[in-house]
Amino acid sequence: MKFMVSDAAQKWYQDNLELEKGDGLHFYGKVYGKTNVHDGFSLAFIKEKPHNPYYVKQIDGINYFFSDNDIWFFSGYDLQIDYDPAIDSPKYTFIEED
Repeated sequence: MKFMVSDAAQKWYQDNLELEKGDGLHFYGKVYGKTNVHDGFSLAFIKEKPHNPYYVKQIDGINYFFSDNDIWFFSGYDLQIDYDPAIDSPKYTFIEED
C-alpha cells in the first residue's frame, strides 16, 4: 500500500486547498460511487493534519495519508494520483501491489 502523487496533482491540491507545509490530506473510502477496483465505494479526502496515521507519504511538507480505519479500502493496492486537465481535477487509479 503506497501513494504515488504526480507533480501536477500535488500542485492542484496546493492551489485549490491552500495547503501549506505541515498540512495533510486524509484519503478514505466512502459509500457510493466506484473506483477502478471498488464497486459501490469511491475515494474521498479531507484536509486535516495526520493523527496516528497508518500510512503517510510526505511530499514538500504535505502529508498524504490514510488511517487504520481505511486499511480495508487500500489493502492490496497502490494508489496513483495524477492530474486530469480535461476535468481540472485529480485522477485516481488503484494498481495491484506486486
